[in-house]
Amino acid sequence: MAWESLFDGTSLYGWGITGNPESWGVEDGCIVCRAQKGGYLYTEDRSFQNFVLSLEFKHQPKANSGVFFRWTDLDDPVQTGMEIQILDTHGREPTTTHCCGALYDIQAPTRNTCAPAGEWNRMLLTADGPNVTVELNGETVVEVDLSRWTTPGKNPDGSENKFEKAYCEMVDAGHLGLQDHGGHCWFRELKVERR
Repeated sequence: MAWESLFDGTSLYGWGITGNPESWGVEDGCIVCRAQKGGYLYTEDRSFQNFVLSLEFKHQPKANSGVFFRWTDLDDPVQTGMEIQILDTHGREPTTTHCCGALYDIQAPTRNTCAPAGEWNRMLLTADGPNVTVELNGETVVEVDLSRWTTPGKNPDGSENKFEKAYCEMVDAGHLGLQDHGGHCWFRELKVERR
């Protein structure tokens, strides 16, 4: 399979916006989130089920964002998509399901490998059926088998999560997306390889 570019470096061609369009733009060859209640940026006409997504991101201090995938209902990204957290958690230990690189509210990263605010990070997200893997800055930090998440609102270890569906059901094709949840973020080198 060949890599498919998701960003031409000069425009938001191929992307849609669920919130304030002024919050999303292009600067210096990067997609920029200006934190103006932009909601989500999403792949407008393309859906992905099994894939490898490669991208680079950086953020300002205390920024909060995320990479969404298999997102099926544009009106409800949180309950119909999954999120890899982007958050300013450099050096924070122990990790939680809300740290940078986590499969949000589902699986904490093994450790915080995210760079300090203002520095570039490289993320590689692989979704292959029930198997989801996150590599952050060259280290695999999340490996999950979604088939183990059989109960809505519960993780296999008995802890609670916020989701109305059991995550074993989150295997359908959907949009890829970027989240504006407060704080400036920059994204570049976005590309995907279908599996």
